[in-house]
Amino acid sequence: MIQVTKSVFIDQPLEKVFEFIADPANETLWQGDMVSAEKTSEGPLGVGSTARFVQRFLGMHLTNTIEITAFDPPHGYRFKATSGPVEFEGHTTCTAEDGGTRTTFVGSGSTSGLFRLLEPLVRRRLDQTLSKDLVKLKDLLEGHVVPGV
Repeated sequence: MIQVTKSVFIDQPLEKVFEFIADPANETLWQGDMVSAEKTSEGPLGVGSTARFVQRFLGMHLTNTIEITAFDPPHGYRFKATSGPVEFEGHTTCTAEDGGTRTTFVGSGSTSGLFRLLEPLVRRRLDQTLSKDLVKLKDLLEGHVVPGV
């Protein structure tokens, strides 16, 4: 079992941070390994919404479909993978803090096959990647970087 928890303080209002991170269309702007991301369900984002993500991970392109299982704007959401090579679930929370927002990502997953053999490497890579991604998210939302650059 792989578990990861990472947090970042973003000097922006709670609603702005939540709106940005909850939108699947923004995933490629701040997640370095994300090749593509798209909402695949109709209607507004909420419980039952689905999205498809394609990520580059350890030299492979992995496609996952996720479903939102709880949605509480602007405080957080829960999700689970409904297809893909790794079973995982997690949640994202946004909390008002010191005039900005503390954003925390928590995820856990089970590996099998080749990924089970590589679990220590997968865990380390995930930890490093999420740390970098959160720095980029912070910089992007605080206006320190331009999207796509």
